[in-house]
Amino acid sequence: MANILVVDDEMGIRELLSEILGDEGHVVATAENAQQARELRLGSVPDLVLLDIWMPDTDGVTLLKEWQRDGLLTMPVIMMSGHATIDTAVEATRIGALNFLEKPIALQKLLKAVQQGLSHSREPARPVSYIRPTVTAGVDSADHHPSPPSSYTPPSVADALHHGHGMAAAPAYPPIADNASNISFDLPLREARDAFERAYFEYHLVRENGSMTRVAERTGLERTHLYRKLKQLGVEPGKLAKKGG
Repeated sequence: MANILVVDDEMGIRELLSEILGDEGHVVATAENAQQARELRLGSVPDLVLLDIWMPDTDGVTLLKEWQRDGLLTMPVIMMSGHATIDTAVEATRIGALNFLEKPIALQKLLKAVQQGLSHSREPARPVSYIRPTVTAGVDSADHHPSPPSSYTPPSVADALHHGHGMAAAPAYPPIADNASNISFDLPLREARDAFERAYFEYHLVRENGSMTRVAERTGLERTHLYRKLKQLGVEPGKLAKKGG
């Protein structure tokens, strides 16, 4: 989990990035202009900043220069723009930006850049090389969600509860709840995703007998985010804990 600041004058972009990064377990703060970004930066040091170049009050490159001049550029910054030229991207990386993402930003490219940025924040400072911006038409999820072997069959919830601690020897691909196999592929993507996530969290809640601490550890989510996600999905931990007991 990391603290990420998103600076963009478009509300839709802020909301979309907040939702995506929040689902990844990060804590996201947003600013709609450079002045709000200045105030947030003075209040704390984020682990990463996603900074739009074209904004109405002060553009992102100018804000980047200010942070560098004032000694506040102590965190990785990824620039974003749908209209920037190569020269602008080069200038931003010369000043100290780590990377440049061209809008519309593909999900896979965004997550990869964020991961690289957070890894960079934990490493000693080193010269920044220019990364040529590219436009990705779609998201190839294969890099992030490898398919299990054809011979693999996920065990059911009943099997998991029956074997108890034997689950420590589980296969490389984690089992999911039985009702996940009943999800219709005819559903709209958002509904299908919600149905899968509901089955996923229900399985872990039954497995851990309702322990939110252990479920948070299992799923890699911060507890506050886990509570919010369960409420959003309509999952009631108390009832599932009784089933697992």
